[in-house]
Amino acid sequence: MSETRSAPLYCPYCGEEDLRPSEAGHGAWECHACARVFTVKFAGLLGRAVAR
Repeated sequence: MSETRSAPLYCPYCGEEDLRPSEAGHGAWECHACARVFTVKFAGLLGRAVAR
């Protein structure tokens, strides 16, 4: 089964949108505005629905 993931829309550090996939590993992204490399990882689902 092929899984497709959406790309992050902005850098979590500086908020800029100049992101590119990184060679650092799966889920790693490079921000060319602040020169940081970060990863995005799915942590899981909550065990039950959260009432607001």
